[in-house]
Amino acid sequence: MDTPFWLNKWERNEIGFHSLHANSYLKRHWESLEVSAGSVVLVPLCGKSIDMVWLAEQGFQVLGVELSSLAVEAFFEEQGLVPVCKSHGTLRHYKAGPFTILQGDFFALTPADMPVCSAVYDRAALIALPEAMRYRYVRHLETLMPAGEGLLITLEYDQAKRAGPPFAVSDDEVHRLYEPAWRLETLERKDVLAENAKFAAQGVMQLSEAVYKLSSLAR
Repeated sequence: MDTPFWLNKWERNEIGFHSLHANSYLKRHWESLEVSAGSVVLVPLCGKSIDMVWLAEQGFQVLGVELSSLAVEAFFEEQGLVPVCKSHGTLRHYKAGPFTILQGDFFALTPADMPVCSAVYDRAALIALPEAMRYRYVRHLETLMPAGEGLLITLEYDQAKRAGPPFAVSDDEVHRLYEPAWRLETLERKDVLAENAKFAAQGVMQLSEAVYKLSSLAR
């Protein structure tokens, strides 16, 4: 992960990836997961995502992991919450209400740093990482959450047409990365080029979002 790149994005408020509304795929497909109310949901590279608020409103505890302290502090401020903060190793823990966010490097996170998570929600983590880092990310995720379910959202386009992030992750790559530790089910694939003028202006001719249900085979 290019740490200075992402920290600079937040410092310059260049956060076009941030949405003001909960993700429609999350709202449409979360119920397909078998996750009990009250369970902890892991949200890697969470930023200040409103998706975490939606998950909490459904009765879940939320565990976010975020590199930028600016993003973490903005999340709690925008939600009108004053978190309790403490340091643990290289990570800083912020907690208020149903939200805990661990600020620091995702790859520095260990199972001892976190509660048992029953699910993972990944809208912006895998596609934020270059190809060389994605295998490491998925393997590390497995050590943190050896059992459970998840919802994964990816982008598919011709990577030669534009540099990421967000990066293109093909269906074949998703299967190579997650199998055999996870069972994959494609829930939806949608052409979204018309909604993303920046991609079209850069010569991208086809752009799709894909949604996967992940089921750990260790469950």
